[in-house]
Amino acid sequence: MQELKDTQNEPDERNLAIDRVGVKSLRYPIEIKDKANEVQSTVATVSMAVDLPHHYKGTHMSRFIEVLSAHGPQLSVRDMSAIPGELLERLEAERAHIVIDFPFFLSKAAPATGERGLMDYGVKFEIDATRDKIDCMVTVEVPVTTLCPCSKAISDRGAHNQRGLVTLAIRFDRPIWIEDLVKLVESCASSELYSLLKRPDEKVVTERAYDNPVFVEDLVRAIAAKSNEQPDILWYRVEAENFESIHNHNAYAMIEKDSAARR
Repeated sequence: MQELKDTQNEPDERNLAIDRVGVKSLRYPIEIKDKANEVQSTVATVSMAVDLPHHYKGTHMSRFIEVLSAHGPQLSVRDMSAIPGELLERLEAERAHIVIDFPFFLSKAAPATGERGLMDYGVKFEIDATRDKIDCMVTVEVPVTTLCPCSKAISDRGAHNQRGLVTLAIRFDRPIWIEDLVKLVESCASSELYSLLKRPDEKVVTERAYDNPVFVEDLVRAIAAKSNEQPDILWYRVEAENFESIHNHNAYAMIEKDSAARR
C-alpha cells in the first residue's frame, strides 16, 4: 500500500499550543444502570478532545472515533471512565476531556390517581484527565414548579407560578445515583413536575405549590443546604432559572460551594 503523507504530524511554526482539539456533537448509544438495577438504553451526544503541543500542526481526528468504537455499539459508565485514559495513550496527549450528554427517563406516578408517565431529565458526564489525575463532574437538569411568595402575600386571590429549570453539577467522593440527585432538587421546589396528570392530580399539584412558595433564591439555597448535608458531594454548583409567567424576563440564581463558603 502506498504510504500517504501525514500532514497532522508536520511541524507548526506559530509556537501556539492548543488547549482542546477534537470532535463534538457525535451521537452514540449508551447504557445506564438505574437505582432499581435495571439497564436503561438511551442516546448520548459525545464530545472528545485532547491538548495539542505547539509543535504539531494538527491532531488525528479519526483516532477519537476509533477509541469510542472500540467499546462496541453501546457505552456503559465504566466505558465512559476509561475513554480519557485511552485518548491520552492513543493521541500521545497530556490532557484529555470528554463530555457525554444524554436524556435519563424516570417513571413517575401521579400524586392522586397513581397514573404513571415518563419524565426525562438531562444528564451530563464530564471527565478531564491527565497522566496522573482524573476529575469527574456530573450534572443533572431538573424541571420544577415554583410559586412566587410575594405574589401570594399581596394577592387576594391566587398567586403566579411558573416552570423553572434547575441545573445541579457535582463532584463526588463516591458515585451518586441520578435518581437521588433528581429527588434532592425536586424536594426543594414548590412542586415537582409530572408528565401525566388527571384532574385530581392537578388539584394536588396546584395546592401543593400554593402551600410551598419559593423564590428562585429560596430554591438554590435549599438545594445548596441539602447538598452540604451529603458527605459524598465534595463540590456543587446549583443554578435555577424561572421562566416567568407575568414578566418578559426570567429570574436566575446560582450558588457554588467554594464561593458560598466564603460568604
